Amino acid sequence: MFDEADITKKKPLKKITKQRLTNIALYYLQRFESSVANLKALLLKKINAYALQNPDFDKSQAFLWVDEILESFQAHNYLNDARFAEMRIRDYLAAGKSEKYIKTKLFEKGISPTLVAQLLSDFEFSSYDNALRLAKKKRIGPYREEANRKAFWQKDMGVLVRAGFDYDVALKVMETQI
Repeated sequence: MFDEADITKKKPLKKITKQRLTNIALYYLQRFESSVANLKALLLKKINAYALQNPDFDKSQAFLWVDEILESFQAHNYLNDARFAEMRIRDYLAAGKSEKYIKTKLFEKGISPTLVAQLLSDFEFSSYDNALRLAKKKRIGPYREEANRKAFWQKDMGVLVRAGFDYDVALKVMETQI
């Protein structure tokens, strides 16, 4: 398996400075839209990894740098939780995700539930339409071959309910004739 010597031979990480953290954050934001909490977690992970290799490193100063960087990025509108959440909601609705799924995923990214509820109210969507979209994508329920529908009815219902749709919505989708 692994020897302890193999684990300790890891390549030394570059020194963490405020400029390095800023560059890491900018590079990440060039590739991905992010929430403030998500970017903060990424930067803290880098700091902790460096501190693990260098026990004499003062993490408290680096944590202050992270807060300064995030404030600066928000002031320059590089980071905007509302914009991030709106983009994700639009993508999730297009993919046929349930409202419960959307709320959970955005909460995991550090978006406040009140902001999510406010943004969701701006979008017009139907749980039934989203469930039908998911069923079409996964070829379940009314989109399954007629001969196999009864055999897979329970499994297809489970897929819809586990995706966050209410039982009534899942039942309505399963009874739909296409």
